[in-house]
Amino acid sequence: MMALQSSVGRTEIARDIATQRLIAGLLATFESQMNFPSSGAHAPLTLHWCLAPPITAMSDLGPDGHPVRGGFLPPIPLPRRMWAGGELEILDRIVAGDAIERSSRIAAIDLKQGRSGALCFVGVDHLIATPRGVAVRERQNLVYRPAETNPVATPPRTPTRAAEHCLKLHADPVLLFRYSALTFNGHRIHYDRPYAMGEERYPGLVVHGPLQAALLVEFAAELAKGRPPRRFSFRGIRPLFDGADFFLKARSGEEDLALWVENDRGDVTMEAKASW
Repeated sequence: MMALQSSVGRTEIARDIATQRLIAGLLATFESQMNFPSSGAHAPLTLHWCLAPPITAMSDLGPDGHPVRGGFLPPIPLPRRMWAGGELEILDRIVAGDAIERSSRIAAIDLKQGRSGALCFVGVDHLIATPRGVAVRERQNLVYRPAETNPVATPPRTPTRAAEHCLKLHADPVLLFRYSALTFNGHRIHYDRPYAMGEERYPGLVVHGPLQAALLVEFAAELAKGRPPRRFSFRGIRPLFDGADFFLKARSGEEDLALWVENDRGDVTMEAKASW
């Protein structure tokens, strides 16, 4: 653990361009706009998750499709890596044509013991800037887990939550493929069914946590008549799998908007909070 702690404070800078083509691809995937965006048009609120992804040669990928351990992220000796949740502070909109700089810093590494064995949580802070200044401050929480030797157990059912707003979507494998392509995410659990079911013991393809979060933050902005939330936090509860409908739901609180994703059984897979 002491060797891993030496990675805390490590920094990295990456740059990219918010192109009209990339914005059009994400909008089409969300089915929110079919017209090609003009220069200067607002991008989706999580376009930065598609920008400046790590570019790794095929020979440097692990069996799961992720880059082999090392590089910017610490070389944690646990094979399964997932995005557990995070928090966004949205200060400005990214627009088509913006040059983007992302400054990243490993903020925390925490080793815990879970029901399935050792868990390692890594917190990464990002600043996403445009020529106008900082657009997004972000904390990304990653979790590393042991390999599964048995089929992934179905967690207990979650209590039904009362919702004021609901949007039905479908977990189509093409949706998962498109989002993997837009984010340059090679993790095979999202598009390689034999691998996901045979090697990682899931009952189907896994819907990306960031995809669920991206849909929820756009849902929050839509409910606020197009006004993006200033803060948006989210946390994965259980995996969501392809082949069935799922639901974006929301309920107003005193000072914020509670949001969550439900699968077709009514189980919560992700919960989130938006505030203005």
